[in-house]
Amino acid sequence: MWTAPVKSQAYQVLWKLLLHDKKNKMTLYIGREASKLWKRICAETTTELNLLADNWKYLLAGLVCQYIHGLAARGVHYIHRPGPTLQDLGFIFLPELGQDKAYISETLFSLIFLSFVLWTFHPFILKSKRIYTVLLWCRVLAFLVVSQFLRIITFYSTQLPGPNYHCREGSKLARLPHPQSVLEVLLINFPRGVMYGCGDLIFSSHMIFTLVFVLTYQKYGTRRFIKQFAWMLAVIQSFLIVASRKHYTVDVVVAWYTVNLVVFFVDKKLPELPDRTSGNSPILLPLSMKEKDSRNKEENHKLLNGNSVDPSDRRPRTQVNGKNLEDGNADTAMNGA
Repeated sequence: MWTAPVKSQAYQVLWKLLLHDKKNKMTLYIGREASKLWKRICAETTTELNLLADNWKYLLAGLVCQYIHGLAARGVHYIHRPGPTLQDLGFIFLPELGQDKAYISETLFSLIFLSFVLWTFHPFILKSKRIYTVLLWCRVLAFLVVSQFLRIITFYSTQLPGPNYHCREGSKLARLPHPQSVLEVLLINFPRGVMYGCGDLIFSSHMIFTLVFVLTYQKYGTRRFIKQFAWMLAVIQSFLIVASRKHYTVDVVVAWYTVNLVVFFVDKKLPELPDRTSGNSPILLPLSMKEKDSRNKEENHKLLNGNSVDPSDRRPRTQVNGKNLEDGNADTAMNGA
């Protein structure tokens, strides 16, 4: 028979051995998973660099157009003339947030922007993925550039008196003095010049980015709940922009149908993105619509002549431009993307 002190010491030794064993297993597991994650990041980086080498011109052009858009918004501020705030239905029904709460709409926009950017880089982390980051951003920038080009034409056509607090009569920021040099214009006084701009109203730039991001995730994302939540945030963002008096209601309304139409028509002109869920999708860009039509005509011609078509080309494929596999329809095609 063991005495009580001996039993206590035996239990303590056994407990220490169990904790040590668990600690060793946890250390091995963390090390193994970290090694897998690092290999995944390296492999994805190699793949994306190859795509970047082929598509850097499109990305650079898109970024240059972002600067041109900022330059145009800065330029219209020089010709902005403050005046009485126009009658607006949204201003009547939505209570004014006030200057002390104007940050709310910017906070929500920043949340949407950062969330989308992080999601586009999920292929570097997650094992399951359906997009290539470089190709997706080429597509997103194409949507943004066309929408912003239409926006520049619109707000230069007619200058409305800005409803924002710093754009109203009596504000020192409502009018800009004539620039002293070309460099002053080209630098666009970033970021202050972007945050306190006036005159670039129709249509809302914040809504352009928000809707392009939401529409892109609607097509390439897989989480149904996140899609629904994203649309809800877009609607809330619309109300907050009007409530904070950063735009007239017409600026938001025009953005809603213009951006949706731009994405709809531009998306049809762009080549389809390869679907990575099959695990054997090529790195090269997929066929364009013309190439697909010519290939289909060639296959139909072969069938009419009695020639067989390679059955491997007839196997069912999951098109990215079709309906996405979502959590409720597939066995979790994506791990969190």
